[in-house]
Amino acid sequence: MSAKPKCVIVTGGANGIGKSISKRLAEEGHSIVIADVNEDNGLSVAKQVDGLFVHSDLTDRRACKKLVEVAYKEFGSVDILINNAGFQHISPVVEFDEDKWEQMISLMLTAPFLLTKYAWPFMKSNKWGRVINMASVHAQVASLNKVGYISAKHGLIGLTKTAALEGGELGITVNAICPSYVRTPLVDNQIAAQAKAHGINEDEVIEKIMLKTIAIKHLIEPNEVAELVRYLCSESAKSITGSSLNIDCGWTAQ
Repeated sequence: MSAKPKCVIVTGGANGIGKSISKRLAEEGHSIVIADVNEDNGLSVAKQVDGLFVHSDLTDRRACKKLVEVAYKEFGSVDILINNAGFQHISPVVEFDEDKWEQMISLMLTAPFLLTKYAWPFMKSNKWGRVINMASVHAQVASLNKVGYISAKHGLIGLTKTAALEGGELGITVNAICPSYVRTPLVDNQIAAQAKAHGINEDEVIEKIMLKTIAIKHLIEPNEVAELVRYLCSESAKSITGSSLNIDCGWTAQ
């Protein structure tokens, strides 16, 4: 990591990938601010990492601004922003569902834009910053019945590239991580829903639906993603920006 401990905001930090990221970066000695709507889990993870939990509905612009302000007030800086908060998309969903569209775009595209905007001045002032956007393999390819999710994730790649260009001379790097299916509570719920919808058991869902066409036949573990985040936050990754790094078990190699 960088030489001095940093203030890290992790959205969606109460579970899954965000929880693993919070723990991994805390091991590096950094101050962790966990933003989530799940207060019980969020407080528990914050206690584990000796960090701060902020209850945040990031579909509300005011909550995005408040989150960054609270982090700065508590730790005197905002150095690393992990835009990880996601939306449960138990497919199949109704194609072109307006409510799901608005929710997904708000949480997974508008919120990362706003949080980056609000954290940017602090990073610019310090001449150092890291923004890491948790995209998805679905930021690279499309699938049926996920129009809102895929649109948001494709947009996140555009945000990543543009912010990277603007941050280059300021010491700020901006990158995206694009995992395939990661073993998280959200994915567990999707597996259960798919099993019910197709009348098969959960192992068959993983084998015959989720992993059917990819090279490496396993679900990714959250700590694998967290380790890549740790690297991107380090000085060793200072020349990587505007990139979309796939952890997809060969999904997009086809």
